[in-house]
Amino acid sequence: MNPMEIRHNALKEIKRIVIKIGSQVLTSGDQDLDLSFVTDLAAQVATARTKGLEVLLVTSGAIAAGRGALGLTTRPKTIPQKQAAAAVGQSRLMRAYEDAFADHGINVAQLLLTRGDLADRTRYLNARATLETLLECGVVPVINENDTVAVEEIKFGDNDNLSALVTNLVDARLLVVLTDIDGLYDADPRKNPEAKLITVVKAVTRELEKAAGGSGSTVGTGGMATKLAAAKKAGKSGAATVIANGTVRGIVARVLGGEDVGTLVLPAPRSLTSRKHWIAFTLRPQGRLTVDAGASSVLRREGRSLLPSGIIAVEGSFVRGACVRICDPEGTEFARGITDYAGEEISLILGHRSSEIEEILGFRYGDEIIHRDNLVLL
Repeated sequence: MNPMEIRHNALKEIKRIVIKIGSQVLTSGDQDLDLSFVTDLAAQVATARTKGLEVLLVTSGAIAAGRGALGLTTRPKTIPQKQAAAAVGQSRLMRAYEDAFADHGINVAQLLLTRGDLADRTRYLNARATLETLLECGVVPVINENDTVAVEEIKFGDNDNLSALVTNLVDARLLVVLTDIDGLYDADPRKNPEAKLITVVKAVTRELEKAAGGSGSTVGTGGMATKLAAAKKAGKSGAATVIANGTVRGIVARVLGGEDVGTLVLPAPRSLTSRKHWIAFTLRPQGRLTVDAGASSVLRREGRSLLPSGIIAVEGSFVRGACVRICDPEGTEFARGITDYAGEEISLILGHRSSEIEEILGFRYGDEIIHRDNLVLL
């Protein structure tokens, strides 16, 4: 199957898409909003909607839009500076989107999220219900990380990651990541003029992730490595990803039209349920469980629950219901899961049979440390 056929098959039944707009394509002169880009994007989204597509935007740019007003000549480096710039820039950013989409009779809605919003299951479901309702009402959601209150402990890290989580949140089947280069290359095109564009990626391997370069922009936080990581996460929820050059006018329409532009990253052959994707990629691990070779093999091959008898070490202080990493004897993380026991409790019963739990602890929640329904293989 040639690349065009692969692309056609990947895009043929898509009804809902997430478009991530990077700071590099949303700003001009490294700080001012490029209003012509926003106008062009709104026109493309309006056209896509006439074809029955539902569109959500995940946007960067609030910090870049606000730093000029604060007299900052370079990207803010401290959390307070970023928060202040975002507070000033967020209203400017939304005004640009509102004006551009109003020309097409389309309303937009702002949603500001932190990792805590999606890590909490109730707030996660509330966010999904809000987005579903907005789409039903014909509104285009415009989503950004809440930089005005986020600190390092709750930051998504970059909006590439946020866009992948939103793709899973709303069950979208296509993520379009707009950046300032044409896609993924086999070498850094800024340094090597012989670099070739990779048009189709069938699987995001560790080797490919390691080969991806860092950010080449002074206004964005996500380099190609974070875009590949986002594509990998989106792929685990059953979505394809296209990484394309947002500085090219009309690029979204060309992507949706099936043109051979950018880099298409195919979804994983087997996708995760929404809940398991949430466990694997949204929750922040609070500890680590190391299992023996036998337990590692059983978990990987048979998808069973993790029992105390297979655990050989516990690291971290965590409560019952926390997300933890699961590692093999060599220290390689191969799974994540939500524990039924606290770290201190697991340290007392590790290596023991499930029938001994109550005798050791004086109580028992169940036979499993992590039930298979709450365990995700990575």
